[in-house]
Amino acid sequence: MIIAIRISGLVEIPKKIKEFLYRIRLRKKYTAILLEETKENQALLQQLRNFIAYGQLNKDTLIQLIEKRAQVIGKKKMDPKKVADEIEKKALKDLGIKPFFRLHPPRGGIDSKLHFPIRKGVLGDNKEKINDLVRRML
Repeated sequence: MIIAIRISGLVEIPKKIKEFLYRIRLRKKYTAILLEETKENQALLQQLRNFIAYGQLNKDTLIQLIEKRAQVIGKKKMDPKKVADEIEKKALKDLGIKPFFRLHPPRGGIDSKLHFPIRKGVLGDNKEKINDLVRRML
């Protein structure tokens, strides 16, 4: 499972990129979505790498994310571990959860949003380090 978090704000974003972000439900700063690992999603993330942070989400962080930040549709009760197990088979909406997560700004701050010319920020592919960022944002 890949998590994508919007880091950059609304100012000075090209129209095409803004449209991509709106279509995948990353409309506000510090919102996150879960994506499957497909060629199409990888290509999309590659185009959005200057505006989002993404990487592989592990099972423990996924359970914490669902437990603390998932918004239930209706008045159903949910078990975070059960949802984490079924998330690869069903969509979040089918499980009774909104398809995006609203997060806090990261505790301790963002070192730098810049990643060009030397990679020194959180933008782009963070691989396994994204789990630390998500935990700081819960």
